[in-house]
Amino acid sequence: MRVAVIGAGNVGRSIANELLDHGHSVLLIEREPRAMKVRSAPRAEWLEADACEVSSLTQARLEECAVVVAATGDDKANLVVSLLAKTEFGVPRVVARVNHPKNEWLFNEAWGVDVAVSSPRMLTALVEEAVSVGDLVRLMRFMQGQASLVEVTLPTDAPVVGKAVGDLPLPEDCALVAILRSGRVILPTPQTPLAGGDEVLAVTTTPEVEGKLAALLNGEQPA
Repeated sequence: MRVAVIGAGNVGRSIANELLDHGHSVLLIEREPRAMKVRSAPRAEWLEADACEVSSLTQARLEECAVVVAATGDDKANLVVSLLAKTEFGVPRVVARVNHPKNEWLFNEAWGVDVAVSSPRMLTALVEEAVSVGDLVRLMRFMQGQASLVEVTLPTDAPVVGKAVGDLPLPEDCALVAILRSGRVILPTPQTPLAGGDEVLAVTTTPEVEGKLAALLNGEQPA
């Protein structure tokens, strides 16, 4: 798979090297000459150009990429690149980095963004996940914000402890995707029993669905 990573800073180079390690073909596009640290990702293809210019993306053959990752430290640049990648070059998948949480609302389908990754929000979610028991924590959004990955750590005295997953009246538009237990990842089946301390990961759609799931797992009556 050919992937274009826009921005060759620490974040962009790290993403590029991870993708290369997984066998993908990576093009790094960077406009600042001082950031062209080719030795830091020697297996990648490098292009010194302004990715906000259509001519630069044409030179990069962006239409041949399956994924574009807008990873610069400038939210405006990431939005422009995302929009051009989607509308001018028909890139199937666009992932964009959000540097400032106040700009997160802009990173949606209208700007060509399929997945927005907000480092501040992710760090906040991880902190909440580490200290919250019984509370629902939204870890990330995807599908242009139409779905979320959420986590609930079950209290040891939660009424659902000991019940099988198949016996839970899960709300519509919600699916349990994994249970983290004692350092293991468990793929839930209808027969899988829940245990106190389980970290339950689920995919939901709306805040209303999230509220119903949290109420269910904490033994409350879903709204």
